[in-house]
Parts: sequence; C-alpha cells; structure tokens
Amino acid sequence: MIRTNLFESTDSHKIVARLGRFSVMEYEKDLSVPPERAHEAYFASKMNVRKRQVLAQLTEDNGVIIQSGTMQMMLGQVDATTNVKNAGDLFKKFVGSTVTGETVIKPHYIGEGTIVLEPTFRYILLLNMADWNESLVIEDGMFLACDDTIDLRVTSRTNLSSAILGKEGLFNTTLFGEGVVALESPVPDDELFVVDLADDELKIDGSMAIAWSYDLDFRVEKTTHTLIGSAASGEGLVNVYRGTGRVLVAPVRKNKDISTPEGR
Repeated sequence: MIRTNLFESTDSHKIVARLGRFSVMEYEKDLSVPPERAHEAYFASKMNVRKRQVLAQLTEDNGVIIQSGTMQMMLGQVDATTNVKNAGDLFKKFVGSTVTGETVIKPHYIGEGTIVLEPTFRYILLLNMADWNESLVIEDGMFLACDDTIDLRVTSRTNLSSAILGKEGLFNTTLFGEGVVALESPVPDDELFVVDLADDELKIDGSMAIAWSYDLDFRVEKTTHTLIGSAASGEGLVNVYRGTGRVLVAPVRKNKDISTPEGR
C-alpha cells in the first residue's frame, strides 16, 4: 500500500487542472532556490513562470503513453512496455522520427498506480480528443502524454502549398482516437485563441497555429486574388484553415517580435 501527498495542496504546489486520468501539479513557489536567486524566482512566479508536472493515474484496463525520457517516478504495480507493435511498426516510427523530430519509441505504461512526469517550465494543455472529432494535428515537440486508446501517427501535407510555404513542416504528428492528451505549450492556456469553424475559414499571417483538427483543409494562399494586390497590401501569403473543426492559435511566435513601449 502506498500513501502520498502528491494530490494534496501544500505551501509549494497544488493541483491546478484535471481531465480524465491526468492531473497537472503546479509549483506556486520554488522553495528550493538558493538565497542569491530568491528574488528572481519570486518575480518569475508572479509572471506565471513556474514548474509544472503531469500526474497520470493508471487502472488495469487503461494505460498511458508518454514522451521518452520524461518519467520521473512510478507508484504502484506499474510496468513499462513500448508502443512498438512489430518490425513494420518500428520502421514506420523510425521514418516518422526522422521527419518530425519526435522520438522513435515512446514508453507505454500499464498496471495500477500513478506515473509522475518530470517538471517542466512549459505550459501544460489537457485536451479531450472528443472536442477535436478524435483527430488532432500538433506542432512537433508538443506531445507529452496520452491515453493508450490514442494512436500517434506521422501524416504528410495533403497539398503542395501548405507543404512548401506553410512553415509548419512537410510532416506533422497527428493523434487519432478517444481519450485525453497532455501537450507542452509555448504559451499558457489563457493566452491561446480558440477558433471553432463550422464550414468556414480562418486565415493567419504566420505559423502561429499550434494545433488544429485533422479534418481541416490547410493551405497557403495569397491575401488577395493577385500577387500585385498581395504585395501592395503588405501581407503577402497567409495560412488558411478551411472546413469544420478547431484551431488553437498562439498570439505571437516570439515575444521579441512585439514592439516594446520604448521602441515605438
């Protein structure tokens, strides 16, 4: 029998989000910093720059798949396998890793207990695949963990414009199936724009979409009907998501791209 305070609030950390078998533990204060870094840690926490950890509670019927190298602790009767089914599957995963940058083999944990992932300063998103029509495209490097009812695949662009001009890569990690996925986001959930399309379109000036429904048709198009008009407008090409589905959009790709008050 195991007793733990992982899910209890302390002066340092607390559970800030739950979805399915996944929980997000956030450190409101970093109490282990040396004295010379105390002021830096204090103001960092005020700006929501905090350590976060994902906890996954396993049952005998359902396990989880996590990003390779992110497991910190296993509590209970938990065993680790791999998400490789056979030699052919291993080859496909190897090919996929070379084009997306994702690791070839991801650990698959089964049993009854709790998995604790290593801390990260990135922001954690818990998404229900049901909200994405059970198919979700994500940017490379965002995957952290998911239910083992979800299948991770590498998908290629369906049209030439998005593949060459979209700046999202020729291939993407795509998730299919029912369950919950935990993602590492470059920006917090509160800053993300959620756009739901119903037989409509979204145009973005730049590669600021971090996740979108697989059913959406992604293309790169001119802002106007002519190249001269696009050049005159100063906008040029835009990423277009068309159809029915959802898109998560970050406000900016890099904060340094925003003009500061001093620079105006």
